[in-house]
Order: sequence, then structure tokens, then C-alpha cells
Amino acid sequence: MKTKILVLAMALLFSLNMKAQGMPTYDNTNFISLVKQLVESGKQTAQMIKSVKFLKDAKESIEKVSSVVQQLRAVQEIAQNNQRLINVMQNDLQDILNSPYIKPEEVTRVAESFDAIVQNSLDTVDFMSEILSSDNLKMSDAERAEVLKEKELESKEMVSNIQTKTKRYKDIISFRKMQDKVNNRETEY
Repeated sequence: MKTKILVLAMALLFSLNMKAQGMPTYDNTNFISLVKQLVESGKQTAQMIKSVKFLKDAKESIEKVSSVVQQLRAVQEIAQNNQRLINVMQNDLQDILNSPYIKPEEVTRVAESFDAIVQNSLDTVDFMSEILSSDNLKMSDAERAEVLKEKELESKEMVSNIQTKTKRYKDIISFRKMQDKVNNRETEY
């Protein structure tokens, strides 16, 4: 019986048409192709690293130029505001001080109030000059631009302040002029 089972098992195994796997083969072509791909990938990675460094340097350069442009705009705005102050001092202040409706004791107060604004403007110009030309203040471009922006806002406030004072004094002169006309009008018709 054992022989019958053994024969039957062998017949069954041969009838299944089984095939054994052979010995693995080594393909040189695939390995060489893989190495070439790795070398090419390394070259591309090196090139990408160079591109990233170039873009980083370009970004830093653009940021520096942008900061300088911001500083230049702030300085330009401050210069324009100072020119407005000078124009007010040359034209409007002279008219106010020469008006017959400003009393002699008021001339000093008017001149002092305008003088304080002009002095502040001159101090701003000196401070700007110090910031832009001195290395003693060891500031980054961003910090310098921020300080100049603050000075620009102060300059705008000075222009607004001097315009308000000028308008107020002109209104006083206008009121006194009208009051003079009312008080000195002819009453006989």
C-alpha cells in the first residue's frame, strides 16, 4: 500500500507539470543604466542647489534695493514737506506779520510759534543726515527705513500744523478786518 501511495504521489507531481525556478541571472545593462541615472540626478541636484543660491542672492539684492528706494522716497517726502514749510514762511508768514490787524504784542508769539516748527524741521534734516551718512548708528537698512518713515510722518504733521496755524491767523486777520469795516462804516445816508 505504501508503494501505491508513493507511486500515486509521484504521478500526481509529474502530472501537475511543475517547473523549478532557475538560478538568478545578473544583467549588467540595467546596473549601468541605474548608475548613469544616479549620476545625472546628482548633476541636476547640484544645478538646482546653484539655482537656489542664485535666487537667494537675487532676493537679498532686491530687498536691499527696495529698502534704499523706501529710504529715498522718505527723504524725498521730507524734503518736499520742508519746502512747503519754507514757502509758508516766505509768503504767508510775511503777510501775517505785515498785516495791520495783527497787534505788535502778537507778532512775537506768531513768530515764535512758526519758529518752533521750523526749528523742528531743521532738527529733522540734521537727524536724517546723521542717519544716512554715519556708520556710528549701526542700523540695518530696514531699521533706517523705519526711522525715516517716522520722520516723514513727523514732517507731514509739521506741515499740517503750520497750515493750521496759518489758516487760524488768516481767519483772525479776516475777522478783525471785517470788524474794522463794521466799526468804521459810515452811518449817515
